[in-house]
Amino acid sequence: MSSPNRMPWVDTAKGLSIILVVMMYSAYNTGEYTGGVGFLHYVIGFATPFRMPEFFLISGLFLSQVIDRPWRRYVDRRVVHYLYFYVLWAIISIGLKIGIFSRDPAGMLHDLAMAVVQPYGVLWFIYMLAVFGIAIRVLRELRVPHWVVIPFAAALQMWAPKPDSYALEQFAAYFVFFYLGFMLAPLIFRLVEWTQARPAIAVAGLLAWALVNGLLVYSPGYAMQPVGMQMGLAAWPPLHLTLAVAGAVALCVAGGFLSKFASMEWLRWLGEHSLVVYVAFTIPMSIFRGVMLASGLLTDTGLLSLAVLLVSVISPVVLYFIVKRIGFGTFLFERPAWAHVDGPNAAKASNKPMTRPAREAA
Repeated sequence: MSSPNRMPWVDTAKGLSIILVVMMYSAYNTGEYTGGVGFLHYVIGFATPFRMPEFFLISGLFLSQVIDRPWRRYVDRRVVHYLYFYVLWAIISIGLKIGIFSRDPAGMLHDLAMAVVQPYGVLWFIYMLAVFGIAIRVLRELRVPHWVVIPFAAALQMWAPKPDSYALEQFAAYFVFFYLGFMLAPLIFRLVEWTQARPAIAVAGLLAWALVNGLLVYSPGYAMQPVGMQMGLAAWPPLHLTLAVAGAVALCVAGGFLSKFASMEWLRWLGEHSLVVYVAFTIPMSIFRGVMLASGLLTDTGLLSLAVLLVSVISPVVLYFIVKRIGFGTFLFERPAWAHVDGPNAAKASNKPMTRPAREAA
């Protein structure tokens, strides 16, 4: 069961988000090795405009609860927290992939050094959450108004620069969504509450949004590829940004609707523990995909992508329960006391349940 102080719809929306993220990597990773396109490619193609923006928008919803804390406490909660998991799992991933599987110690040391300044692999999301946390706090300290930040961040997203720095590229692509989550949190919470009380309107609105999003993504000019896709009209930068925000809000509404059903408790739990899946899914994904292709037991791109998705989501959850059961390895998914910088009470603060943020001042 969830904590009574948590908001079930937020966790349910995060559950949808983590499934979409793992689905994307599962489909494209499989497509890269089979050279084919499966049915999950089209599912994730539909989600292309909002798949990662939604994750960042939700991550910004509760920032107002901590944004005005003393710097040391804020850095512990919004920067060190994410960097701990980033560093830990970058070491594990690079050590296994480069150091052990590829037997390249020099390459392993190189990748470990580069991971300090260039986000590594799928862990880039966690790296950027730490960067965004610092950026918003600095903007807050400088009292830069929302009406200045949002147009600038939106312009960066639409410009989509490709600098040599992967961190700068991802900052430009996703900062606007994190900031919008921070700024629009009161409106989003009210919208979800309103639609939760009117399920028929919620379903009708979601169907209308899905139709428009699908038509624009799969309009003439789209091209599905084994690794990635080219959208149709939705690729136009202003429209892409609009669909990203609309899709992110739609998944929040969907989370509110689904959270009312007891049968969706598993999805809420998955969202509450989305970090468990996010940091650990790539290892079982690669191993299972490699074994299936090498053995010839499952080679169809669509079916293999689905199997990879299921294994990639379930394996970290199984590992988590094993760790909790035996009491060893909890540091893999829970930040230990020594990894805090704000004194003995920081661990409790970092695990404080999410509650609805107060209205954010303009």
